This record gives sequence, C-alpha cells and structure tokens, in this order.
Amino acid sequence: MSSTPAAPAALDRFIAVSMKLTGRSGFDSLLAQRVHAALAHADAQFDAKIARLDRWLSTHGGTPSDVVTAALHATQPDLAKTVGDTMRAWYLGVAGVGAQAEVVAFERALMFDPVRDMLTVPSYCRGQPADWASKP
Repeated sequence: MSSTPAAPAALDRFIAVSMKLTGRSGFDSLLAQRVHAALAHADAQFDAKIARLDRWLSTHGGTPSDVVTAALHATQPDLAKTVGDTMRAWYLGVAGVGAQAEVVAFERALMFDPVRDMLTVPSYCRGQPADWASKP
C-alpha cells in the first residue's frame, strides 16, 4: 500500500460518496483513510471514478447501492464496479481482488453492525480452550 496520504479533498469526497451509498451518517476517520488508501492502491483511477460517481449521484440520486449499481451497469459499468468495490471494502473489510486483495478491516467491517448487539464478532475466543465442545 502507498504511504502517501490522500489529498484531503479526495478523502472527503470518498467519505461523502460512501455515506450516500451506505446510508450511514459517518465513518471512523482512521478506518476511512485505510479503506480509501487500499482502494486507491488497487485502482490507480479510483479517485477519478469516485469524483465521477459523486457527480452522477448528485444528478441521479439513488440509494441503496444496489439501485445505483443497477442503474450504472447499462451506461457506466466502470462506475458500477467502483460502487461494488467500495461496498465490498466497507462491508467485508477487503479491498482489491485475488493476490492484490488487502484486508483493511475485520472486527470493524460493516457486515457485523446489524448483529453486533447479539453476537460476538468471530475474531476472539471468549471461553476456555475447547469451549466450543460444551453445550451452551
């Protein structure tokens, strides 16, 4: 991953677009920087695509992201892919694909938010060794 920090405007735009796509009112700033940096590293044109996507959203609207993706597939498939890449990074915590895939979040990936109050994020063993063998 590049050690050069993103220009503030590019990061701010990425966060604004991410908020529109996810319906969230904000993100942890450090996590947002990591997600943005990994996506920009995986695609050299990422910031330009986010700028285009921001302009498209301002004229077309459309949330949630599946509505946006469906609308973009026909006319701008590269932006539809950018939406998918962005959502994958936020929700699964992985940016890029294949050998270039980079884990940017696990415990704080958005996929755990809906169940966080009921289930333990499966990253830590909460019991004794072999605790899984005992009946709850």
